[in-house]
Amino acid sequence: MTRTDRLYALVEELRAAAPNRRSARWLADRFEVSARTVERDIGALQAAGVPIWADAGRTGGYTIDAGHTLPPLGLTMDEALAVTIGLGQLARSPFREGALSASRKISAVLSADDVRRTALLAQRIQLLEDAGHGNAPAVLARALRENSVLRIRYRDADGRESSREIEPLGYIGKGQDWYLVSWCRLRDGIRAFRGDRVLEAVPTGEHPPVRTVRAEDLAIPFGELRPIVPE
Repeated sequence: MTRTDRLYALVEELRAAAPNRRSARWLADRFEVSARTVERDIGALQAAGVPIWADAGRTGGYTIDAGHTLPPLGLTMDEALAVTIGLGQLARSPFREGALSASRKISAVLSADDVRRTALLAQRIQLLEDAGHGNAPAVLARALRENSVLRIRYRDADGRESSREIEPLGYIGKGQDWYLVSWCRLRDGIRAFRGDRVLEAVPTGEHPPVRTVRAEDLAIPFGELRPIVPE
């Protein structure tokens, strides 16, 4: 996370917690930096005019005037509910951390009444999922953005484990499962790796060559691919 991203995330975290306080130590653990770094970041935000206050003592911490940061977001109730449902469906995906952060940001800029009504409606909606599925490693979410070869340890459907290097090409979501479509150097071809079967994933820092993938290359035996962004 860059410093600019962290500054924005600090504001959003304090806004979501307001009027409660967050200590420097709590924030340091949350963003995996030192307490001194948090204090410097808070000082920079205060100098920029962000309304953050600090209380000293064991029960003290930082708080923000949430009403004087961003205006309420102009979402209808149907839109807010749709966003909540969409982000909730990513809870076990490689994108779960981004989905949780986005959900906090949406709640932070909605009016308190809209947050309450959306939460009441969302409580009436549940997802029926297969039991026993684990979470995909969060590092997979960065695979495409960082354009880095991954060294993974993978367990297939028969329980066999293997280690291999892969070049991420894209994702396919099916139900609660997310498959990382990649060029597999071990098999010298395109393969799809189910996220919760990836036991370990480490970016190598190597940028792979440009490759293209077509639907027919995937040999999907059933279903129809639908892009996330309508054409």
